[in-house]
Amino acid sequence: MRSPTAPGRNQDGPDTDQQTVRTLPSTVWLWAATAARVLLGGVLVMAGALKIPDPAAAVRAVRAYRLLPETLVAPVAFGLPVLEIAVGLALLTGVFVRTAALASAVLLTVFIAGITTAWARGLQIDCGCFGDGGQVAAGQTAYPGEIARDAGLLLLALALTRWPRSRLALGGVSGDGRPCACSPAPPDRTDEEPTRAR
Repeated sequence: MRSPTAPGRNQDGPDTDQQTVRTLPSTVWLWAATAARVLLGGVLVMAGALKIPDPAAAVRAVRAYRLLPETLVAPVAFGLPVLEIAVGLALLTGVFVRTAALASAVLLTVFIAGITTAWARGLQIDCGCFGDGGQVAAGQTAYPGEIARDAGLLLLALALTRWPRSRLALGGVSGDGRPCACSPAPPDRTDEEPTRAR
């Protein structure tokens, strides 16, 4: 005779408890990755959208860094907002997340390098990350804060490059060829009836 289940004990057995323990961290990470993806994508879209209405300011911001030949200043100033918006929208919608995260990591690395070199050379400029940019008055620079902000976003981008799976994603794949969290899980083969022997 099978002994009755003790009061307060999970009748489903220890396997259910272990599965719940394994699922909780995974669920928390999926939502954390979703928040990181939306935050990073939103910042990039906003940065690009604020540059487009004033192309002259975008040109002035790029020129202020004194890193590019004059022939490349305008193409970079006009192309950068488009690239930021495209990468940001890919992150927001969850399409090719790993590729978009890698592209954003490259952009942020370039931004950090540009701001750092401007600081090291004693230039008095605004980074132009969200429009405007160009020369500012002495003592009005914000290099440490700008670098810290971009470094934080870079960490998010690198994390999404390593772990692209998240919730609320439109893409059928997460950028690395694996099904994303929005895709239905494959059926459990253990639930299928065994094939009858012929």
